[in-house]
Amino acid sequence: MKKRLVSAALAMCTVTALCACSQREEEDIFTGEVAERLPYQDNLDLISPSAYSELDGLDLEPGTYISVIGKETDSPYWQQVRAGVQQASDDLNEMLGYSGGDSLKITFNAPADGEDIDEQVNILDEEMARYPDVIAIASIDEEASAVQFDLATENGIPIVAFDSGNNYQGILCTCRTDNSSAAAEGVSKLCEAIGDEGEIALIVHDSVSENGKERESGVKEEIENNHPGVTVVETIYMDRLEEMKRTAAAEQLGADLEQLTAAAEEAQEDQASDPNETSEEMSEETSEETAEEASDELEQVDAQAESMSDADLIAYYLGKHPELKGCFGTNDASTQLAVSALDAAGLTDAVTVMGFDAGADQLASLESGAVDGLIVQNPFGMGYAVVIAGVRTVLEIGNEAEVDTGYIWVDQSNMEDESVQALLYE
Repeated sequence: MKKRLVSAALAMCTVTALCACSQREEEDIFTGEVAERLPYQDNLDLISPSAYSELDGLDLEPGTYISVIGKETDSPYWQQVRAGVQQASDDLNEMLGYSGGDSLKITFNAPADGEDIDEQVNILDEEMARYPDVIAIASIDEEASAVQFDLATENGIPIVAFDSGNNYQGILCTCRTDNSSAAAEGVSKLCEAIGDEGEIALIVHDSVSENGKERESGVKEEIENNHPGVTVVETIYMDRLEEMKRTAAAEQLGADLEQLTAAAEEAQEDQASDPNETSEEMSEETSEETAEEASDELEQVDAQAESMSDADLIAYYLGKHPELKGCFGTNDASTQLAVSALDAAGLTDAVTVMGFDAGADQLASLESGAVDGLIVQNPFGMGYAVVIAGVRTVLEIGNEAEVDTGYIWVDQSNMEDESVQALLYE
């Protein structure tokens, strides 16, 4: 009996071994099928470290709330950031098997206007009142929101940043383009295109954000260090266009804006201190006649400024430099504004334009030759990466201080390449 049992056992082992070998052979056979490549994999491949494009090990609790606050809602760049945020949310929920009430709550909010600091702070206040597990923010003003960040920290709400950092010391991670490097590469291409000699203008998207400052610095340092024959003769900040319009209007009318403003203010102060004072009792400098003249001239200046478009203003300032050979914009709006201004001034063929970003308008300008080249960021990848940074923060598994979301250079020679097309955001 024992012999029969032993024989049977050996037979079973032999069959099992043969089946296992057969199974392994079947598993090792290449069927010609390969894993499907994600349609947004090119965006993820630019992210460094790669951990910020991967979901492995991110075992979040159901209903975890991550609040992402951007700079604006409607531009092609920020629409791509939002798409990246949404894709990361979808991928995480699918991986974790969450749906309905268990789904992760990952939201994106932003002001309508990318220069509206107050509105962004209001959004931050509203989101903090909802007590998310983490807040990710692209600060319009690097100095703003310190009070809110302190309050968030006191309430156990950690902060991560993206697109543009800020001066707050408690930021745990920042996901963004290497702005200095990207700007340096872009302006180096511009310098090469103009023969490494001549005057250029720089149009910066704002004067207060960290990425604006980094790109301006990257441009000027690259020129100073490597292109001594090139000079930046004009730097224009887009958040100062309205005050620049008044200055330009005064110049066009032959008025001294500073003197007019001072005279009008002094007259108002005198009248406010004693509204019953007669014109004879007023000092000669602030007589009623002088005040009225200053007021009338200021009204003319303001009317002239109000009639001036942004493109008209830029054209006016660029027109001060008849030897201008190049113009560089630090984001999509500033690059396109340069195109519009040069077209208005009839200088499209005389001045080479390069800049940042690749919305539909910039790509049309690139195709037409109005723009010669673009630094194309990875906003989709940035949105995806900042969600991963937020998740890692919630799970307390550690974050890199800086995550580089990457960029590429695009011009007419490569804009139709498949690998480039995947990264354009029109």
